[in-house]
Amino acid sequence: MKINNLFETNQRKIIEYKIKTVLNKNCVSARIKYSWEIGNLLEKNFNNIFGKFCSNYSSVFARRAMADIAFFDINDCYYVIDVKTHRLDTVFNMPNLTSVERLARFYEDDKNYFVVLMVAYNIKDVHIKVEKVHFVPIEFLSWGCLTIGALGWGQIQIANSNKIDVIPQNSRKKWMIKLCDNLFEFYPNEIEKIKERIEYFKKVKKYWMNKKG
Repeated sequence: MKINNLFETNQRKIIEYKIKTVLNKNCVSARIKYSWEIGNLLEKNFNNIFGKFCSNYSSVFARRAMADIAFFDINDCYYVIDVKTHRLDTVFNMPNLTSVERLARFYEDDKNYFVVLMVAYNIKDVHIKVEKVHFVPIEFLSWGCLTIGALGWGQIQIANSNKIDVIPQNSRKKWMIKLCDNLFEFYPNEIEKIKERIEYFKKVKKYWMNKKG
């Protein structure tokens, strides 16, 4: 699969710089911790950031996709952008990204992109400063910095927001195969956990069945 022009290294860095500039210029309070606030600011500055590539933007796309931002580009590719924020002076942060089942269905179409926009910032008094921005399709994130959480079919998570490992131009095919391999290890472990829980509650039930009163 050919890498989309939007994610060529130089272009991606330009977009990250524009996003960082917009946020530092407009986000003057600690409200930045809310991803919807960032989504609103980026929507207002959308043409300046993505105008060269975008052909059709609408907030309806975002609501339909349960994303913060969504749009089509000039090649009819569809982008769902999930905004995540990370305060740098926190020790640990493990944000959810997306369901493994939902991503698998979404990526059946090569023109679909699930994009992670990670905004790392500091707060001094009530003012913020964005220090780092990552704007990458999920397949550019190394599995070394991702994990799978036990929610539904499985939830892809960033293991620790302090450690983001980006692999530029990474192959979607290779990344999705690795996702499947990880799930083949993850699901059997979950089955064993469920068996343990069943046995535990058998004992709980037995206790209550034998309890007088």
